[in-house]
Formats: sequence, C-alpha cells, structure tokens
Amino acid sequence: MDDASRHGREEPGPSASASAAASSTVRDRLAADRADTFARLAALGRDFAGIVAANALVAVDDEHDPEGGTTAFERAHVAALMAQAREHLEELDRALERLERGEYGRCEGCGGTIPPERLEIRPAATTCVRCAGSDPNATTRSA
Repeated sequence: MDDASRHGREEPGPSASASAAASSTVRDRLAADRADTFARLAALGRDFAGIVAANALVAVDDEHDPEGGTTAFERAHVAALMAQAREHLEELDRALERLERGEYGRCEGCGGTIPPERLEIRPAATTCVRCAGSDPNATTRSA
C-alpha cells in the first residue's frame, strides 16, 4: 500500500490529469481571446477618440457639411464595434465562470455536450449546434 492510499487520498489518475490539462487549455484559449478582445477594444477607443478630436477642431455642421454624414457614420460604426467587443468580453467572462463551476461545454438548451470543434471556433458558446440552429435568438446567446 502506498503512502497516498494509507492516508485516504487518491492520486489523480490519467483521466483526472487529462481533464486538468484540457481545462488549462480551455482557460488559456479563453484568456487569449479575452486579451485580444481587450486590445481590440482599446484600439477602437483610440479610433473613436481620434474621430471626436478631429471633429472638435473643425466647425462641423452635419446637416450642411458634405463630410458630416461620413463622420457621423464613422463615429456610429466604431461605437457599434466597441459595444460588440464589450459584449464579447462579457461572454468570455461568463465562459470562464462556467469553466470554474465545471459547467463549461454543456449546452444551455438541451444539457448535452457542445462539440469540441464548436468550442474551438467559438470558445464562449453556450449552446450546441442543434440548439443554436433551432432558436431564433441563438445568435445573441450562442457566442
């Protein structure tokens, strides 16, 4: 009898260590995606500030200035991209929370396993492909 067995402790078997390695890989992938998204959000913030600063230097009348519509569109476009990036950060944070609770990779729709290929492409996915395809609102929830 080895020392761990005598003290009532089980040594992690191959499946436990494989599970821990998979969890670490998922955590690393989510953290990398989060860092990339945060960097994109920071770059978009600089772009937005640049658009606002450039407009502050010129007396712009959006209604009569031929460039006013373009400037307003650029500002709205960058703001929408920033909102998407913030939402993606929130999705990644929720995915990390699911990972900590041991619920990562489970479909919120049917309770089944989300295929690893889907999670590879969309690490923050909350639904399997079947449930995402059957729910008209899944585009906002399955990320």
